[in-house]
Amino acid sequence: MSIGGGLHRSVERAVEVEAEALQVFVKSSRQWAARALEHSEIDAFRRAIAERGLGPYTLAHATYLINLASPDDALWGRSVQALVVEVQRCAALGIPYLVVHPGSHVGSGEDAGLARVARGLSPAVAASEEVTLLLEVTAGQGTNLGYRFEHIARVIEHAAEADRLGVCFDTCHALAAGYDFRDARSYRETFAALERTVGLHRLKAFHLNDSKFGLGSRRDRHAHIGEGEVGLDAFRMILNDRRFRGLPMVLETPKGADSAEDRRNLAVLRSLIPAKRR
Repeated sequence: MSIGGGLHRSVERAVEVEAEALQVFVKSSRQWAARALEHSEIDAFRRAIAERGLGPYTLAHATYLINLASPDDALWGRSVQALVVEVQRCAALGIPYLVVHPGSHVGSGEDAGLARVARGLSPAVAASEEVTLLLEVTAGQGTNLGYRFEHIARVIEHAAEADRLGVCFDTCHALAAGYDFRDARSYRETFAALERTVGLHRLKAFHLNDSKFGLGSRRDRHAHIGEGEVGLDAFRMILNDRRFRGLPMVLETPKGADSAEDRRNLAVLRSLIPAKRR
């Protein structure tokens, strides 16, 4: 949800579409600079998520400029510091999870990139004990890392304070990366692979997005629920999987100014859950 007009407005927008989970940026997603948060806006946001019961189901997404895998020392250092600031802002706002893309190795190689990601996460994790950093499964465009579960497992293995690192499973990204989960057999195999490599106990959130492109396309293009290559059966299995009950699941699907698309996508998702559980 947009934070235009103040962070607390994102909660109001979520309530308007009858959302039960929320994802926000805690600063501009496309700028390095961030003005200090005022006490009044911190209080307003904390009060809003508490009143609506969204506290445990609120995520922040790190700015897109951050690249913890960069071989450029200056950019890497700036990325680490920016992530530290975002963790601190999440802690101040009472947001328990911060989703971050592992980054792009820009030609330096996956091994080198993953090592830099692990090293870069450590100062951010140390910045607050209240915030869990979630590494997002990516589509694997270009030299982006995180499109294999093994990438995420290796980062966690080598990062300090790994107990406060988790995973965000993006359905569009996972399909584009080559993980199929659209029928019962492939669904079991994909989440069994996640369990073997990373551990399902580290799976803390989902991004529920359909995909404009197919399995293994390595293209990150989100589509409305049921209107892409992921399909309704995959979402039905996720939403009815007892292992994932209580995890925040958020939309990153295309939308206009009035959020009508959010209402429609939420209605489609809820229709996949038996009425007695809804």
